[in-house]
Amino acid sequence: FRHLRGRIQELEQMAKEQDKESEKQALLREVENHKKQMLSNQAAWRKANLACKIAIDNSEKDQLLQGRDILRQRKTTKESLAESASNITESLMGISRMMSQQVQQSEETVQTLANSSRTILEANEEFKSMSGTIQLGRKLITKYNRRELTDKLLIFLALALFLATVLYILKKRLFPFL
Repeated sequence: FRHLRGRIQELEQMAKEQDKESEKQALLREVENHKKQMLSNQAAWRKANLACKIAIDNSEKDQLLQGRDILRQRKTTKESLAESASNITESLMGISRMMSQQVQQSEETVQTLANSSRTILEANEEFKSMSGTIQLGRKLITKYNRRELTDKLLIFLALALFLATVLYILKKRLFPFL
């Protein structure tokens, strides 16, 4: 139980260290589920232990009340103690297996969260690099738009100069007296 409690505390600490709130909440719910399961396992273990003790006590009482001879009582008591010890051991083994499965499930959950966190960090880095590329593209487009406006203005001024020159030449040749 101490080992399981320690693993649950590690999972809770990992949950508190998560940056993303949804992952943090999911891990905290998982921690609560594991805590509840551990408490129910402890209660089941205690109940099984208490039931075995009561059964042993009742068996001893019955044997004493029946008035059998001492050797037979000892033999029966030893057999019942061995049987109850065997039952307790089987109960404890079952609880141990359940706890082991819970710990394994917690480890798989932690591994899955670590993988998803790594994927999110990689996507974030890729987003940052794409953002830089988009900013550079925006600057280049703005620069080309300014050059296009400048080119149009120069063409308009050149055309106006050309037309003014043509009008001046026509005026001097057709109307030299003006």
